[in-house]
Amino acid sequence: MGSLGLKPIDTKTKIGPKMGVNTANGQKKNTVVVTEPEQEPASPATRLFHTKSLNCYIIAILGCTTKINRDVIKKGLESTLVNHPRFSSISVVDEKKGARKWVKTTVNVEDHLVCPDLDPDMDSPDEFLENYTSSLTTTPLDMTKPLWEVHILNVKTSEADGVGILKLHHSIGDGISIISLILACTRKASDPEALPTIPSSNKKEKKDKAGCFSRFCYYVWFSFMLFWNTIVDVVMFLATIMFLKDTDTPMKGGAEVGDSPKRLVHRTISLDDMKLVKNALNLTINDVVMGMAQAGFSRYLNRRYGGICSGNKKGKGSSKTNNLPNNIRLRGSIVFNIRPSTGIRALVEMMEKRSKAKWGNEIGYVLTRLPISLPDNPLDYIRQAKTIIDRKKLSLESRFSFRAAKLF
Repeated sequence: MGSLGLKPIDTKTKIGPKMGVNTANGQKKNTVVVTEPEQEPASPATRLFHTKSLNCYIIAILGCTTKINRDVIKKGLESTLVNHPRFSSISVVDEKKGARKWVKTTVNVEDHLVCPDLDPDMDSPDEFLENYTSSLTTTPLDMTKPLWEVHILNVKTSEADGVGILKLHHSIGDGISIISLILACTRKASDPEALPTIPSSNKKEKKDKAGCFSRFCYYVWFSFMLFWNTIVDVVMFLATIMFLKDTDTPMKGGAEVGDSPKRLVHRTISLDDMKLVKNALNLTINDVVMGMAQAGFSRYLNRRYGGICSGNKKGKGSSKTNNLPNNIRLRGSIVFNIRPSTGIRALVEMMEKRSKAKWGNEIGYVLTRLPISLPDNPLDYIRQAKTIIDRKKLSLESRFSFRAAKLF
């Protein structure tokens, strides 16, 4: 993270200039004007993420090819991240009105940097990282400080020489906002003064040689499908809330699953391999990822059901035989960013000049089926995923869920 050499953060919590006021006897009396800290009402999404049943955190893990210099990170944070309004405010509840709001405060970066003293020759550093990250899910943040922390673990794992973990409250912003902000705090290795370059879409609009009539027919078809898909998805959404349930499978948690401890386990997959499949099938990375998830779920359930049928207490059976029951209903939620992502340049200017850029949680989610099967061709998983995602893109379900949550 590069240092931009900005001025120290300034808040409105300050004593104003002395002013002379004439009294009855003609003498001047000095008065002091004290302004309140800068405040901003909390959005509906912020209030929702602070409820007891949805106290949600974002944890991001970044691996580095070198040891992480704590002083460099601290200097970078002081000149970039702490100038962001959400990273320099605390969330409080107005005692009189009972409404939650953001209140500007002075940030001491030392309070947000966690750098434990670790044994560089420890056994199983990968397991240690998983245990450490999982423990962060059970430790709440200090509500008297801005709701974020940076953990620096200078331990060599199988994939990195140093690991940085960013933990922040979801009320600060959604994933797209956080990714854009992190990129805005970095600079190119080849040019320390240049912002990272973000790939743009190379799609070109196709010229319609058939003229206005074919475009009119296309718009009519598009509008009808958008309307129809939205009606169907909203009905299914409401039915899920009221009575429609998924099949009871080994993957389905119980009523108290939300309160149980979580363990974060990750697997690194080559992005080049994913791009190879994407380009060969003319898909998107999201299509490939969802297809991989479907394949993993299907094979996992097949092994579990195979173990159950064979009486294996551990639930592990053969992956070659199809042990899946018929008509499994398994669904998941896909999160959609329903607004254009905040540009990196806009975020840099916001941190430099303390200006405002569009920020917050503006995400909608859709419920989607996850076909559980064992096709002969593994690429069929990805083709199924593309069909499902394309169908969901032609619907306003994500906007409906966002508006419904905001209204609620």
